[in-house]
Amino acid sequence: MTTHASRSDATDSDAPSDLPSGLAHSNLVRTVGWLAMVAVLLAAVLLSLAIGPTDIPWSDVMHAVFHYDGSMSDIAVRDGRIARTLLGVLVGIALGLAGALIQALTRNPLADPGILGVNAGAAFFVALAVGTLGVTQVWGYIWFAFFGAVLTTVIVYLIGSGGRGGVDPIRITLAGVAVAAVLTGVTIGLLLLHPATFDQMRNWNAGSIAGRGLQISGAVAPFIAAGVVLTAIVARPLNALALGDDLARSLGAELTRTRIVGIVAITLLCGAATAAAGPIGFVGLMVPHVARWIVGPDQRWILAYTFVGAPILVLVADVIGRVVLPSGELQVGIVTAFIGAPILILLVRQRKASGL
Repeated sequence: MTTHASRSDATDSDAPSDLPSGLAHSNLVRTVGWLAMVAVLLAAVLLSLAIGPTDIPWSDVMHAVFHYDGSMSDIAVRDGRIARTLLGVLVGIALGLAGALIQALTRNPLADPGILGVNAGAAFFVALAVGTLGVTQVWGYIWFAFFGAVLTTVIVYLIGSGGRGGVDPIRITLAGVAVAAVLTGVTIGLLLLHPATFDQMRNWNAGSIAGRGLQISGAVAPFIAAGVVLTAIVARPLNALALGDDLARSLGAELTRTRIVGIVAITLLCGAATAAAGPIGFVGLMVPHVARWIVGPDQRWILAYTFVGAPILVLVADVIGRVVLPSGELQVGIVTAFIGAPILILLVRQRKASGL
């Protein structure tokens, strides 16, 4: 009885101070909360299908979803709102999980998908494709973006894992920041030398899921699915990793394998999302914070909540961007920054919000 009570007290001590003792770490409560978030995600999907800059009757939307017959209205709904909603869900899942993985692997609560230079690598190769090869369509430069993201992550990993001690989270973080700074500077130089390249990249560089088409989602979906599977594989070892390398080794965790699999997952998730939608910020930084505040330090639950919460943020931000201006739209990357900044400020001011 004494042992059981001490374990319970130890678990409760990790719970956010704003929640009743034991509440945040009850699996039942976590499951109910996760199911509630799934319901919110379904509502966000319906909202994304129903609301847009043009008025489309709900009956037409449902006809295109369940009884597609190739009519003009069905094509407009499928290639517009359905494709946009699907890509929003995929991009949200990818960025959210990537952010949670990066924060866990580097033990840095302020890390996000840009810290490994993924966004900078993708942007650099898109600039090369548009400026030097004349690629003008999203379907053309998406592969350059993905290749740039993958190549940059590999370079950062090789730099961060060199020297004594093998893979080191601090060296990987510093290498990512350094490589991103260099590539960003070179990309800006290319854009200044080729104004036409800047015009082609402007919409992508702001972060947007509009006008992509179902073929873009189909292209990145396999990479994102593979990244999700790898994330599930490393979810349990991440809990040991958070205790520190020495204690994790004493518990039997294979640190090198966990980090390698995690970085591969981050590369697939970030590369696919950035290639399809451009660099969208705050999703991978904020949503894992919210999940950690709700469920505590268990990485398995953080990843599960992030898997649902991140696409909610992307879809809601995209819907706001469609209707907030009298004419035209705001890219989702701009809206997520407006939403994410104040919420993140509130979270980091909480005593338990920023701890890993």
